[in-house]
Formats: sequence, C-alpha cells, structure tokens
Amino acid sequence: MAENILKNRDEIKKEDKWKIEKIYSSNDKWEKDFEKLKEDAPKIVEFRGKLNDPKVILEYLKETEKNSRLAEKLYVYAHLKSDEDTTNNENQARMSKIDSYMAEFSSYSAYFVPEILSLGEDYINEAIEKIDELKKYEFIFKDILKEKDHVLTQEMEELMAQVSDCLSAPSSIQSMLSNADMTFPKIKDENGNLVELTEGNYSSFIKSKNREVRKEAFKTLFSEYGKLKNTFATTLSSSIKNFSFDAKVRKYKSCLEASLKPNNIPTEVYKEALNTIDKNLKSLHRYVSLKKKMLGLEEMHMYDLYVPVIEIEKDHIEFDEGVKLALEGLKPLGDEYLDIFKEGINSGWIDKYQNKGKKGGAYSWGCYDTMPYVLLNYNYELNDVSTLVHEMGHSIHSYYSRKTQPYFYAGYTLFCAEVASTTNEALLIHYLIDKETDKKRKLYLINQELEQIRTTVFRQLMFAEFELYTHESIENGNPLTASEYSKKWHELNVKYFGDDMIVDEDIDMEWARIPHFYSDFYVYQYATGYAAASAFANSILNKEENAVEKYKLFLKSGGSDYPINILKNSGVDMTTSKPLEATINRFNELLDMLEETI
Repeated sequence: MAENILKNRDEIKKEDKWKIEKIYSSNDKWEKDFEKLKEDAPKIVEFRGKLNDPKVILEYLKETEKNSRLAEKLYVYAHLKSDEDTTNNENQARMSKIDSYMAEFSSYSAYFVPEILSLGEDYINEAIEKIDELKKYEFIFKDILKEKDHVLTQEMEELMAQVSDCLSAPSSIQSMLSNADMTFPKIKDENGNLVELTEGNYSSFIKSKNREVRKEAFKTLFSEYGKLKNTFATTLSSSIKNFSFDAKVRKYKSCLEASLKPNNIPTEVYKEALNTIDKNLKSLHRYVSLKKKMLGLEEMHMYDLYVPVIEIEKDHIEFDEGVKLALEGLKPLGDEYLDIFKEGINSGWIDKYQNKGKKGGAYSWGCYDTMPYVLLNYNYELNDVSTLVHEMGHSIHSYYSRKTQPYFYAGYTLFCAEVASTTNEALLIHYLIDKETDKKRKLYLINQELEQIRTTVFRQLMFAEFELYTHESIENGNPLTASEYSKKWHELNVKYFGDDMIVDEDIDMEWARIPHFYSDFYVYQYATGYAAASAFANSILNKEENAVEKYKLFLKSGGSDYPINILKNSGVDMTTSKPLEATINRFNELLDMLEETI
C-alpha cells in the first residue's frame, strides 16, 4: 500500500505533520531568540551572594523563569526538528548548538540552592510572610530545605559534579559491552537460514513459534554473556559501590533512602510493593501453568515465556479509524477530556507517519510555552492505536498541568510520569476486551493485558528485589561475585515462576544484560505507576463517586506537591498495598476470563 512506502519528509502531507511552526515560524527567528538567550541568561549570575534580601530572591526567580522558559522553547524546537528528519544537517547543527549551551546555562543558577540553605528555614518563612508574591514558591523552598542534611558545601558539590562522569562510567561500560563490543554467533531462523544473533533481533527470536529457534537464541545469547561474567559482575559492583559512596557522603541511611527521599517517597513504599507481590506470586504461577497448557507443552522452559499463546491476523486500521477507536475506549473520562483529545488531533500536536530519517518509536514532548507534541510512527495496527492513547495520555497530562500550574510546578516527577499514559491504555484494553465477540481475538486481547501486567509489574518487582539484595549486600560489606549474582537471579526466577517452570541455568546470567540496574532503584516505579493507573482506571470504570474529577485533579497537579501526596489527594494511596492489590485482582480476573474462553 502507498502509505507504507517510506517517503521523504517533504512528501508527507501537511495535515499529517505536527505544527512545529507554532513554536518558531522560521529558523531565523529561532537564531534570534538563541542570541537573545545568550545575551540575557548571564544576568542570573548577578544575583549571586545577594539572596539575603527577599526582594532579590523574587527578582532572581522571575529572571530565572523568563530565561528558562526561553531556553526550553529553543531546546524543544531544535530537538523536534532534528527528530522529524535526522538526515538534515542544518537540524543536527541547531540541536548540537543548543545542547552544548544548556550545560553552560544550567551552571548560571548552581549557587541558588546552597545560598537558600545557608539562609535557613526561619529566614525563608519570614521572607514569604513579608512578600506575598513569594507564597507561590513556598513548595520550592520547602523541597530545597528538606534536603539540607544531604547537600554538601559548595566546594564539595563542585567536586562531586566534576567526578560525576567518572562515577557513571560503569553504566557506559555495560552499554558499550552489550551494544557495541559483544558479538553473537549465527543461529538458524524459522526458514532454516543462518542469521547473526544481535541484542536487537533477540526479542523477535524469543517470540518465535518454532521452539528450536527460540531455544537456540536463548542459549546462544546467555552463553556469550557467561563468557564475560566476571567483567559484568565487576562493572555492576562498581556501579553499586559508586552509588553507595554518594549516599554515604550525603549522609543518607542507605542507598534506598538516597534514591527515594529526594521525592519524599518513604522507603516503606518500596518494601510494601515487594511484600505485596511476594504474597501474590501464586497468581503468576497460575499464569505460567495456563500458558504451558495453552502452548501444549510437557515442559515449560524460560525460552517459552515470551511466545504468544495465540496469534490473529493483523488489522489494517487507518489513522482516523484509530482515533475513533481511541475516543470510544476513553469515553468513561467524559466530554471535557475527549474534547482536549480531539483538539490535539485537529490542532497539530501529532506527527503521524514514518518518513526517511525520522526518529523511531514514539514520545510525548514539549514545554510550558509549546503544545504537548506527539511523535508517532503509525503503522496501521492495533498496537499503534494503543501507542496513540498512551502518548496522548502523557500529552493531556502535560496540557492540564500547564493550564493549571505556574511554570515552576508544571512538570511532574518520574513516579507520576507513566500513570496518565497507562490509565489510558488500561481503559482502551478494557473496552476492546468487553466489546470483542470473536473468541480468538478476545483470547489475544486478554493475553496482551496479562503480558503487560507480567512484564510491567511482576518482572519489574523481581528486578527491584534483586536490586535491594545487591545494594544491601555491598552496603553491609559483603562483596558480590559473578556466581553470587547468578545464584540470586536463579533463586528469584524459581520463586517468581513456580513449579511449572523449568528455570534453565542459562537464565542465571540475565542480570548482566539489564541496563536498569545502573539507574539505582528506578525500575520499581514502572510497577507503582502501573498500579496507580490500574486504581484510577478501576474507579473510573466502576463509576465511583467523583472518580473522573479526582483523576483530573491528579492531571492538573503537575509537580505542585510530592508525588505520594498528589496521588493520595486524588484517591490513590501508594503507602498502602491497595493499588497493587487492585492490579493483581485484575490479573486474576483476566486469568478467569482466559480459563473460561479456552
């Protein structure tokens, strides 16, 4: 079909492109603003050493906001232009120019936090009392002051900044090893052809209908990782030691606290998530048993985990049809939300189709003074409709936040970032499952949602449990070798997948290929985000009192409070096990549907 022919950027219809010209109507205007920023931004430095006057603090905040908003606008435009056609040298040059400048720009305000801390809480409270305009910045000050015990002297902070590149080296080494230096032998594909295995095509091979193909891919991949087991173990241990060093220097009680406390998330939230999943592993064991039965296997191995239990013919869904489907799925959110969705479609938020040189994948991005743009590579499949509602979930979250909050509070933290997008996906899949009458297609959709919960909740919390074990071991002075990492990984796989799964020894090396372990205590947020989204979706679908209004309150809150408080105020208490239990209940409900349908 003509739509699938890869076009040049200038061949894409205007109505199918995002309206980036709303930011800058020409590159010349961008250049003028860039020169203006370079001229104005150094004025931020002039406030250094003068913040002991409340009026000066207010002037500083206004000057910083003005320049930050311009910098973000320039940055977003340059990156969006680059992503729509990465082969365009002019676009690349513009992006490199702003990227280089942003490091310099951020250094201009580096003194602000240490100076505020040196003034102390009493002084700041008095300043807010004296000047009404400072009241709206109260949460910013509160957030800075709570970290007082963990912020170092200016000299020490500068020193830590200078060594940050060295401290992040293990992550770069792991990435280079996995993605650049490691090569894998050739394996036979489904047609019997020899094909070189790569990290990129492994995910296709492990889903192959041919069991020998996925077995060979699995054993080949992990055998190569096994050859470098001591290197990967040293790299991971170094990363954990570096993080432990940073946590100790900043006087945190543990690495876990160092990760969670800046966002005011109690460490109990992390541990409660692990406890809750621990109590409910029988649900995952039941899924493994059902999958084994549906695949007709005498033995279920780790390389059988990702193969689809059912396949359907791919639908061809035109973009406009996809939008109609999305709107039907999101109907429970009410007219106001749907009108914003339609506004996004009609006013040029979305760059719809692939073209030569366009960045792959999908994202939602923008800033306070732009539209919340969406990059898609729409390919006419049901999965693309799911991607559309996901990214529009992010964009409408940003739309509400920016409409409701002042600039400094319009952004939201990582803990909340995936909630709106996942809520949209949950509503869509509920709708698709409920309306489907074809048995085969219904099974396919049920299994899709089951797999999403398995990979986003169960798998990520298994990762989180591994992280807690590794960090606590090293913090307590117990260095870990490759065999100890592998032993723990094996134990966790046995525990999570149950008696119906044969946990092949090859999987013991899987920890080595997971880059998330180099971003300490990051992955649990996938599970908590999914759980929060499930809680919102359930309350909306069950038409609980004020459910939609509470959800919109979450969308409008941006970063005006700590994420735990924002969610709690909207009816989702992440300090309890309830949101995660709701997700597991949905998992069990889907398993019941699966059993009834097969």
